[in-house]
This record gives sequence, C-alpha cells and structure tokens, in this order.
Amino acid sequence: MQQNPFPGMNPWLESHWGDIHTRLTTYASDQIQPQLPAGLRARVEEYVGVDVDDENENGGRFASPSQSDSNIRFSPDVRVIEHLRPEVDRGGTAVAIAVAEPVLVTRRLDPPTLRRIQIVDSANGHRIVTAIEFLSPANKIGRLGRRKYLKKQALMLEANVNLVEIDLIRLGSWVLAAPESAVPEYCRHPYRISVVRAEDPDVAEVYPARMDQPLPTIRIPLRPDDKDVTLQLQSLLNMAYVNGRYGDDIDYREPPKPPLVGSDAEWADVWLREQKIRV
Repeated sequence: MQQNPFPGMNPWLESHWGDIHTRLTTYASDQIQPQLPAGLRARVEEYVGVDVDDENENGGRFASPSQSDSNIRFSPDVRVIEHLRPEVDRGGTAVAIAVAEPVLVTRRLDPPTLRRIQIVDSANGHRIVTAIEFLSPANKIGRLGRRKYLKKQALMLEANVNLVEIDLIRLGSWVLAAPESAVPEYCRHPYRISVVRAEDPDVAEVYPARMDQPLPTIRIPLRPDDKDVTLQLQSLLNMAYVNGRYGDDIDYREPPKPPLVGSDAEWADVWLREQKIRV
C-alpha cells in the first residue's frame, strides 16, 4: 500500500477529516494504553458537536482569503431552489418556461459525532485525569461550535484535568487554551499542539507542527506522581493514511481543500515534484 508522501501532516487529508479523526483518536488510545501505570485507563468518549453555521469565517487567521462560506462546508448543506417567474418577450407576451421540481430533503441533519480520549483513574471513581482532543472543524468553525468547545475546555481546566489539544485543521479560528498572542509565530502555522498541565494551568506547552517536518512525539501528563507517557503523532498519521488507502484515492495534481497558500503552497508543489508525484 502507498505510504504518506509527506514527512509531516498531509494537507490533502483535511478534507477527509471525519475518517482521519476517528482513526487518529482510536490509534492514539491504543498507543497510550500499554504505557499507563496501574489504575489508569485510556477511553474514547463520543460527544455531539455543532454543525458549521453560516458565520463568515473569511476573517479567521487560518482561513484562506480566497475561500467563501460555500467552500468550507464539512457536512451536507441544504439549498433553496427558487421557481423562476415567466419571462416576457419584447411584444409583452408571457413566455412559458418549464420549471424544475425541487428535490425535497430533510433540513434537520444529525450533528457530527466527535471523539476525544479521556484517561481516567479507575481507582478514584473513574475521575478524568487527562483529556486528549484532536480538533475538528466543528470545534473551530461557527459561533455555536466554538462556544460549545470553549465551554468544555474551560470546564476541563477548572476541574484540574490535564488538557492536550492537537490541531491539524487549518480552517477556522484559534481555540487552543494557549492564547494565540502568546504563542511564537513559528509555533502557530500551519498546525499546532498545546498541552496544559493541571498542576500548572497558567503555562501551556506548545509544539510546532509543520508539513516539512515529522509531527512531534509529545509528552502526555498524568497524575502528579506519574511519569509522562508519550504520543508519537507521525506514526499515527501514517497508519491512518495507509489503513484508509488514501494513496489510491487522492489526486495530488489537484490542490487540497482548503487550498494551500503562499510559501506552504510553493513548498508542497516542489516536494511533490521531487517525489515524482507531480510532473
């Protein structure tokens, strides 16, 4: 099977995020589980997200300036089909126009199901020790989705839970617990990772995540007296690419969705040509 052609995050996978998100969450839980000390368990929790609303995101830091709202849908949208009025010819006679019958669809769509990893202490009432979140578009795009995510984020931090946020989606607003203004520029783009430890919530550990370098292996905090475990992000992503058979489906001659811009687009084009994937 074809391997991930990128050394780090593959931007073409962002448009397949539903499947990639599920695989990353599951694989990460499986990777962490054997490292945990006695009493701790890694569990995948499902929760309901909020679908992308109609807020204009063009002002968002990570949205491509060429993107319009209609180009950043991550779930089916409903279109209104308007019946055209009869046209009138120059002589004032009404001209009959065949009007297409619309297809009736359900407006009430099921909200996206999202997943996070929770490390719980089975000896202490299954108290949540650490939450690991692979961010999704539903967390970053639209007022309702952001509000719901930020509320959950605040509850976790107030409850003295270690919070790990892994953001491999370029579209949308900044929602990491680490304030954007405090994060060095080179750690902000195109992807980013934040770890806030319950024992020192005023400090965030931020990892840069670039396309031209492997995704980092990060430290996952547990209980105060426990040694950190590690999460090898690049191996998880490569496994998701191979097991999802994306090498058979992705056409690298076409730009990713959302498209890369500036130096990122230039680097990706050169890299794909060097790998003889583009000509």
